[in-house]
Amino acid sequence: MAIMSELQSYQMYINGEWSPAGSGKTFDSFNPATGNSWATIPAADENDVDRAVQAAHQAYTDGPWSRMSATDRGKLLRRLAEILETHSEQLGHAETVDTGKLFKETRWQARYISDFFHYYAGLADKVHGETLPIDKPNMWAMTIREPLGVVAAVVPWNSQLFLVAVKIGPALAAGNTVVLKASEHASAPMLEFARVFEEAGFPPGVINIVTGLGDSCGKALTSHPLVDRISFTGGPETARHIIRNSANNFAEVSLELGGKSPLIVFEDADIENAVNGVLLSIFSASGQSCVAASRLLLHESIHDAILKEIVARAAQIRIGDPLQEESQMGPLATLDQLKFIGNAVDNAVSNGAHLLYGGQSPAEFSSGWYYEPTIISCPNQDLDIVRNELFGPVVSVIRFSDETEAIRLANDTQFGLAAGVFTANIARALRVTKAVRAGIVWVNSYRMVSPLAPFGGYKDSGYGRESGLQAIYDYTRPKTVWLNTSSDPISDPFVMQ
Repeated sequence: MAIMSELQSYQMYINGEWSPAGSGKTFDSFNPATGNSWATIPAADENDVDRAVQAAHQAYTDGPWSRMSATDRGKLLRRLAEILETHSEQLGHAETVDTGKLFKETRWQARYISDFFHYYAGLADKVHGETLPIDKPNMWAMTIREPLGVVAAVVPWNSQLFLVAVKIGPALAAGNTVVLKASEHASAPMLEFARVFEEAGFPPGVINIVTGLGDSCGKALTSHPLVDRISFTGGPETARHIIRNSANNFAEVSLELGGKSPLIVFEDADIENAVNGVLLSIFSASGQSCVAASRLLLHESIHDAILKEIVARAAQIRIGDPLQEESQMGPLATLDQLKFIGNAVDNAVSNGAHLLYGGQSPAEFSSGWYYEPTIISCPNQDLDIVRNELFGPVVSVIRFSDETEAIRLANDTQFGLAAGVFTANIARALRVTKAVRAGIVWVNSYRMVSPLAPFGGYKDSGYGRESGLQAIYDYTRPKTVWLNTSSDPISDPFVMQ
């Protein structure tokens, strides 16, 4: 499939209609493989955001969605899942052109997220309250679960189809409506997703997709008084702004933020499996993943042997056009990110790190934002490159001597999203898994996801969980109902007995 040659023009999806920004303003979206503009995107302002939130609020309170049974909501979600399976090429292609991720990955991911919508379709009419063994005579009490209302979903450019599924799936299944803000770095896939949603036949206003920049869009959405819940995926600094914004509406907030995830390889690990795990954890998606294992902790007895193999394998990675099936690594998503990573690597080397492989843009690419898989041996964890999330194909390598030191190094970070442990010793795997402060730990594997498995972090990696059964309950609130079963009048309130 060829890269689009004509400039594409997109519109937002608000209240079941396609709409430009009220101001008529747009911004360009760039193809990372070429560095050229390929699409124009509406630049929403506060008025556009208000229009979208009002539509979502109307759909929640008075529209047909508000009267639809949970079973019927599930049927619509199931239809959405079925349609998604037939649109994986279209969605994957748009995401690849807009983000530089490999087409074979985006196409697969577009197909796989249908499983998430199937999962939440099945849960839509399984959310229930409970009766309470209340301690008051002649009183009967129960809880019922109700949707929260309007959900503001804010997603970054990377893995956005997956992130939409884990946010929109449970939110809609629970009966909420959604205003989704697409990333300004890659909005097109979300607008293509809106076409699929429209085809599925959801009532107007149930989902609205807006595109824009900074305060005029993001702040306007997360601080809007009619927003009841905010689900955000992105960086810690933006998250702090969102928390402050939520003071305007007291919306419930969940945050899935960055990571600086450790991958620990013990001396008894299967070497081939561990090497494959390292490559999967940091170089797939060009390292642009919140769970990327950018800190590689190697036991001193196998440090040199594994590092030699990883360097040799990194040199064999085929960098190229992300639309081509033979490519194994594509470009970075933005020019700013390319510059940031290059500076971070140069700074690390200047401060005592040893560059083992990579560290520059490939010479064969005269255009596009490509960067080599990069391996850096670091003397300690005090270097900025070990502390800060780079969001690119760069792994910092540190050696350790025993299990205690490995755990200390793994936890010596402000983040706590994910971790990997490679060992043949199941007892050690359980000890380390319990000791590492991360929301997800993979043992002898990495980057596995499922609709059934919760996803989220500790510390600066955020709070709240996505995916899994609990997620749908997080998009509801309990209401307690008291019922007097006695035929006698209630007692005189001024006579104490």
